[in-house]
Amino acid sequence: MRLFAKVAKLRLALLIPFALASLASMPSFAQTEVIIQQAPPPMRAEMIPAERPGYAWDRGHWRWEGRGYGWVPGHWQPVMHGARWAPGHWQARGPNWRWVEGHWVR
Repeated sequence: MRLFAKVAKLRLALLIPFALASLASMPSFAQTEVIIQQAPPPMRAEMIPAERPGYAWDRGHWRWEGRGYGWVPGHWQPVMHGARWAPGHWQARGPNWRWVEGHWVR
């Protein structure tokens, strides 16, 4: 039985570094794709504040919160020079709705 216990400990000692390496190799920018069967509510009317140099306005949108939609108010995004802001939006895909994250387009 002692040999079996040593082999089990050795397996565990070899598995731990591989498990940690697999977690470390995941890209930090990876996002979960959100696909919902329920259409988002109509957009809310939002007052866009006066222009702010060095920033682009990211309009408010509906975010899926597990059991329903919650409103996320608009906010300022620091400008990326040489690019324009493409706001996030819900896109119909058959009977489902998919969230497309806002991003900078060069």
